[in-house]
This record gives sequence, C-alpha cells and structure tokens, in this order.
Amino acid sequence: MLDPFNRTISYLRVSVTDRCDFRCVYCMAEDMTFLPKAEVLSLEELDRLCSTFVRLGVRKLRLTGGEPLVRRGIMTLIDSLGRHLKTGALDELTLTTNGSQLEKYAEQLVAAGVRRINVSLDTLQPEKFAEITRWGKLEKVVAGLQAAKAAGLQVKINAVALRGVNDDEFDELIAWCGQEGFDLVFIEVMPMGEIGADARLDQYLPLSMVRAQVQRRWTLDETDYRTGGPARYYVVRETGRRLGFITPLTHNFCESCNRVRLTCTGTLYMCLGQNDAADLRTPLRQSESDAPLEAAILEAIARKPKGHDFVIDRRHSTSVSRHMSVTGG
Repeated sequence: MLDPFNRTISYLRVSVTDRCDFRCVYCMAEDMTFLPKAEVLSLEELDRLCSTFVRLGVRKLRLTGGEPLVRRGIMTLIDSLGRHLKTGALDELTLTTNGSQLEKYAEQLVAAGVRRINVSLDTLQPEKFAEITRWGKLEKVVAGLQAAKAAGLQVKINAVALRGVNDDEFDELIAWCGQEGFDLVFIEVMPMGEIGADARLDQYLPLSMVRAQVQRRWTLDETDYRTGGPARYYVVRETGRRLGFITPLTHNFCESCNRVRLTCTGTLYMCLGQNDAADLRTPLRQSESDAPLEAAILEAIARKPKGHDFVIDRRHSTSVSRHMSVTGG
C-alpha cells in the first residue's frame, strides 16, 4: 500500500480496547468515560480486520490500548494473529503494555510468536509511579518485567519525559536499563486529549534538552538501528544498550511515516496528529466479503496526510481532542 507521498504503509497499530487499569496523567483524565461494548469490535472482527491489512501488505502489527492485556480473551486474538508469522505473511507481532499483566501473560505471548514488547515506565520511584499512573503499583510492573525477561521477551522501556516529574531520573533510568538488559526510549509528551488547563504545557520537556542532559554522563554512539517506528536510536557506550528519542514536537518524524492506527471501534486514523479518519466497522459488518473492506482501507490510505500539526504553547496545549488511549499511540 502506497500513500500519496509514495510511502509504503507496512505497519498497523491496533488499539484493542480503550480501557486501562492505570490513569496516567499525560494520557487520560482521572474520571474517564469508556466506550459502550456495542461499539467495540469483537475479537473475531479485530482478527478479520488485521488479517485484511496483512493481506494488503502490512508486515508489522502492534497491539495497544488502553492496556491491551486487560481485554477479556485477548490471548485468543494474539494466538490467532500468530498464524501470519508462521506463514511468513507477517514479520512481527508485538504489543505496547503498561506491564501490569505481564506476570500472567509473558509465557503465553512468547508461545503465540511475540518476541519483543514495549513497556511504558516513566519512573523507578514507587510513590512517583503511583502519582503518574494514579492507580498503578510499581512492584507489580517490575515483577512483570522480570517475568518477561524469564520468558525470553526482548523489552524496550518507553519513558515520557515530564518536566518537574521525572527529569531528575534520566541517568538512573539509563543505568537501570543497562543492568536489566532493556533498551530505553524517551518520548516527548504529545498534545492529545483534554487533561486540565495548562497541565500538558507544564509537563512538556523538549528532548533536545534531555539529550544534552544525558550526554553530560553518557556517551551516545550513532547507530543505523531501526524498528520500523519513529524513534532515532543511539548506543550508550557505557552500557551497550540502545537509547532512543521520539520527538513529535521538536523534530517530527513524518517524512518516513509508514504507520496507520486502528481503534477498537474500527476507526482508522491515517495520522496520530490529525482528525481525518475512515470508518472500517461499517464495511466490515455489512458484508461477508472482504472486498468492500479492502476498498475502504485503500481509499483511506490514499488520504494519508504528509504529517501532523502538533503544537504546544499557551494557546495550544491540545492539538487533538481524543485521548491517546483512544488511538493507541
């Protein structure tokens, strides 16, 4: 699948649920209203949709949420999608998780063909972790990470850089990831969803500043390593682990974008930072044939924009009204 700018669309991120067992301050409001179950695609419908994308050329599938592992019966979907790895139609099946359910699911994920996961973790301090996630317990996530390691999963830690919150922990996070054998990616906070007046602007920390801070202690060596996502990677010479930076605001990554995002309601967003979307639930449910669904997907890809319009300043603390948990990052 080619978009209007001749970019090959080979990566689909799928939000399998908008629900989560955390309420992270940069992602959700504390008092969230979640989707009625009737609007959410069944696991069988998600399988059919994902499989159609694979047939059209998607080579990488990432399951997200909310928190994907809180979706009831989720391993049924993951096990089923694993068949595309066995046929060679899919290069990678992976997921982004908050780690709260990994102790339960790590071995099952490996059995299904998952080899690599992203885990969101912004701090190593239990009290601060509880403040950021509102509902989370750090010890449960750490236990899940150990289970993932024991099962043989490669782990990448995603940490959102938050001014005045975790900006005193970057060196500690790098050292800890080195000890544990994890890669680490720092992410700029994104202007998505209403979370309170000025809250996001106060949180925003440009990664150019983070990188300058990190380089006072660590040596960052250039690498051409890529995962298919937007991160720019370096190797930390002192630990041997990779350190990535995702910079949607200070240096957007749109020119090489190969991704589209599917919500649990069957809405396809061609860009994380734009509101244009395509309804795939209707053709999915109205026809047993996949032909209308394929046509709707291709028409949507033909509308993919060149890039997003993320801005954070006093006049624009929210660029897109939907919360990150709706689109699944």
